[in-house]
Amino acid sequence: MNTGDTGATLNAGDGRPDAMNAGDAGATLGAGDGRPDAMNAGDAGATLGAGDGRTGATSAGTAYVVLPGDIDDPATPSGGNAYDRQVITGLVRLGWQVRELAVPGSWPRPDPAERAALAAALDGVPDGAVVLLDGLVACGVPEVVGPAAARLRLAVLVHLPLRDETGLPPDLAARLDDLERRTLRVAPAIVATSAGTGRTLVRRHGLPAGRVHVVPPGVAAAPLASGTDGAASLLCVASVIPRKGHDVLVEALASVADRPWTCRCVGPVDRDPEYVDRLRRSAAAAGLADRVLFAGPRTGVELAADYAAADLLVLPSRAEPYGMVVTEALARGVPVLGSEVDGLPEAVGRAPDGAVPGLLVPPGDPAALATALRRWFDEPDLRQRLRAAARDRRADLPGWDVTAARLGEVLTALARQPGPPRQPRSAEDDPPPTGQDDPPPTGQDDPPPTGQDDPSPAGQDDPSPASQDDPSSASQGDPLEDRRSERSEGTA
Repeated sequence: MNTGDTGATLNAGDGRPDAMNAGDAGATLGAGDGRPDAMNAGDAGATLGAGDGRTGATSAGTAYVVLPGDIDDPATPSGGNAYDRQVITGLVRLGWQVRELAVPGSWPRPDPAERAALAAALDGVPDGAVVLLDGLVACGVPEVVGPAAARLRLAVLVHLPLRDETGLPPDLAARLDDLERRTLRVAPAIVATSAGTGRTLVRRHGLPAGRVHVVPPGVAAAPLASGTDGAASLLCVASVIPRKGHDVLVEALASVADRPWTCRCVGPVDRDPEYVDRLRRSAAAAGLADRVLFAGPRTGVELAADYAAADLLVLPSRAEPYGMVVTEALARGVPVLGSEVDGLPEAVGRAPDGAVPGLLVPPGDPAALATALRRWFDEPDLRQRLRAAARDRRADLPGWDVTAARLGEVLTALARQPGPPRQPRSAEDDPPPTGQDDPPPTGQDDPPPTGQDDPSPAGQDDPSPASQDDPSSASQGDPLEDRRSERSEGTA
């Protein structure tokens, strides 16, 4: 496949793109540690990549990348931020010149000043330039993205559809869904981080499947985890918010309190403090206060130590576009117990022999999760099979270089599209979304995972909270503030 073809597609089946690598024109660029300071949207900023004075790299193209303002804030780790930083690093190494535009704001619901700052940042980008916008920033502001689409070549990167955040009042979820639809319909390219998310966007917003490209996260190689006794050390890596299902986990653990185990929950605890307080009270009431530890956010060496000590990763999410922590665990040979929802089964995947390196249960079902935990504790043969499958799957996981190459293909094809970008349409011009006759998004040779024929999360057509009496109350926090943490989790 030639990346210069309009509407070029990606092969997401085996993790090895069949298109021209964006960096094939020249040598790979050494970009230090890959974590340059993000340019403030209001600053002139320096270009990252082949124009930075380093020799031996040929530019594969220039891309502007619009990012949340907290992209490199260690206090707010998220999988989305980690994904963004990894692909920027990868693009630079492939020879791309990348100019970062980090825009602070309460995305996806910015105030007027934040919205104006984004508009000003886009106004400063030259006509016809390729711009990759993080969906957390872009999807809620079609009135800003639409005019920009009239003169720029835009790609929107969607980590989690806006309405799929747990705990949104139905009217707010519907409004965000409409804003997202209007934004994505004017974007020449949409990048989804999982096949399930891609199918959801096509179906939900009536998007042409050829404009939706699946670019899953990669994972860094890691040493095998030593674990403990092979069973007792449970690890949950996720921001402590209702969508991640910690309440389901605590209830399930209470049902297996007679087994020997400890559970370490790693991830930010300040997104919804009242929810965290309820979890701690529930654990204490069940006599588990000294066995369920909420450790807060951890990154780098600390997080690596948590993975190394784990026997089983548990991720009981109610909705999960992919689940980067799943592949981070599998990269260390740690099996996974997770929800069969959205892109999580895709992340778990299968070993080369077809074995599944974990157990999948229905989301929001404490009894099913408890049953799976009992099997894990009580069946040594099962544990041995899952560990073997995890180690085999470990060898088959694509790295971040594959992710960056795929994204580079999308951006290269976008840059080579003939003529000016199409004019944006108003919301009034858009027909109601159908999308029922559309084929799957590009980059999907594989059928949907089991149980994923309709990839939208169960119960998300009316996204009422699963564990909040009044999701709109101030005491619950703003669920949209959790959008930075949804994406985590390998750095949560």
